[in-house]
Amino acid sequence: MQTHFTDEQLKDPAIKRANEILRSCVHCGFCTATCPSYQVLGDELDSPRGRIYLIKDMLEAGRPADKKTVEHVDKCLSCLACMTTCPSGVHYMHLIDHARAHIEKTYKRPLFDRLLRWTLAQIIPYPGRFRLAMQAARLGRPLRKFMPDPRLEAMLEMAPPKLPKPSPNDKPQTFPAKGARKKRVALLTGCAQKALDTDINDATIRLLTRLGCDVVVAKGMGCCGALTHHMGKERESHAQAGANITAWIAEKNGAGLDAIVINTSGCGTTVKDYGHMFRNDALAEDAATVSALAMDVSELLMKLDLPEAQMNKRVAYHSACSLQHGQQVKTHPKTLLKRAGFEVVEPVDAHLCCGSAGTYNLMQPAISQELKRRKVANLEAKTPEIIAAGNIGCMMQIGSGTGVPVVHTVELLDWATGGPQPRKLT
Repeated sequence: MQTHFTDEQLKDPAIKRANEILRSCVHCGFCTATCPSYQVLGDELDSPRGRIYLIKDMLEAGRPADKKTVEHVDKCLSCLACMTTCPSGVHYMHLIDHARAHIEKTYKRPLFDRLLRWTLAQIIPYPGRFRLAMQAARLGRPLRKFMPDPRLEAMLEMAPPKLPKPSPNDKPQTFPAKGARKKRVALLTGCAQKALDTDINDATIRLLTRLGCDVVVAKGMGCCGALTHHMGKERESHAQAGANITAWIAEKNGAGLDAIVINTSGCGTTVKDYGHMFRNDALAEDAATVSALAMDVSELLMKLDLPEAQMNKRVAYHSACSLQHGQQVKTHPKTLLKRAGFEVVEPVDAHLCCGSAGTYNLMQPAISQELKRRKVANLEAKTPEIIAAGNIGCMMQIGSGTGVPVVHTVELLDWATGGPQPRKLT
């Protein structure tokens, strides 16, 4: 793609990077075939190629974002399926993130939209606040059909009927390996996950210590910054990410770290991108170190001696977009489940998003609901006893549309190697 940025514009590192990405696009349109929003809406401007044209025009002109551009950028799930299918290696993730930051700085959204986005940014990254909000939403759930805005209805709909008690394992501490220590790893315990499903971190800690890992919950660690990052709120996202970098580097420089383990793939994609996010910052070197250490829990488990088992359960595996497209981790979870003796099946269109995508299911409920309907139908067509996934957002989204138990992959592996049966299966 030909671009016309001025020399002065290209002095801005963000514009320089956008220019590199735009020039790598060859207009082929392969991305439209795997774009969920285009599959639902059928509008070229709701495909990666269409958004690229809108973003190029906006950035080249150096103008504030307009309503049309914002509406189409907002409909992007950041599922990154386009990056998997692109033959030219267009790094759409960095481009759409830059566009969102530009929108946040230059476009004044309607008051209600601003309040909604501010509220989400002030609640979801903080487990205590999020827990209180979910309890309040549960009380208001019977009134959801009377809400004046479908986004408010979606927020009330999201509230689970029951919240788990906070887990003591989420506090800063070290869980020693059982037997000889093979590795020392830090665990990102997440934010929403700590309020919605404490079993995931508990199972991860049991499994990794059983397999010879010291597991550290680092002091000062918190939200990865993904939620605010994808809203274009750079100041908030960099503050959250910076706190994690500082916490993990302190552990690395202290007793040492072999890996930073992440069991929420949406967070994993962001942490692995810290090096890019902070490339022009004083934390650049430490951020690059953290990104290099970061790995999905399935990547670490492939390096450990997971014993074989015979669980004899039919599991439909849902591959979260942030894992298969964002991190390009596609086979490890299935390989591990098969080693544990599960029969693993995959739905058709496994590459398409379930519609969760961070806060997308709250901000774009109509598109999200249609994607959920399609995903659930494809999963149930495989007649599974269990649905497995590696991301809390996907688990909540799919679980709200099916009666089949939805369990994190690590919970099943913990069960297969001596841990308790997941509570979702009892």
